[in-house]
Amino acid sequence: MFSHITLGVNDFEQAFSFYSAVLTPLGLKLRFCDRNIPWAAWQPADADRPLLIITRPQNKQNATAGNGQMTAFLASSRALIDHIYKTAIASGGECEGKPGLRPDYHANYYGAYFRDPEGNKLHVCCHNAE
Repeated sequence: MFSHITLGVNDFEQAFSFYSAVLTPLGLKLRFCDRNIPWAAWQPADADRPLLIITRPQNKQNATAGNGQMTAFLASSRALIDHIYKTAIASGGECEGKPGLRPDYHANYYGAYFRDPEGNKLHVCCHNAE
């Protein structure tokens, strides 16, 4: 459905470290990283798209996190969500909702919410029964 999602960052090295730690357990692999621009992108291990890109804004202004915007990643298990959440927090993320069932979404919905060090809201979720 998506070609790519781009998140603006101010501290590229901190963001790169954070996203490398969070995205690798999801099975995403680094597609490119150019610290001179700076930008980096991750992709699924078995496909060229979609991409998640982090970069400094093209207009050279400060990146700001949007209120009400969120990027959600699909995880294969609840245990993986627990792991990614702990990794995100240990990598400088901020809790926006600990891992757990969200039965108001649907009976098997399990997820966690956190913000990256720049303030971008992220979510990992699983729709499986276990």
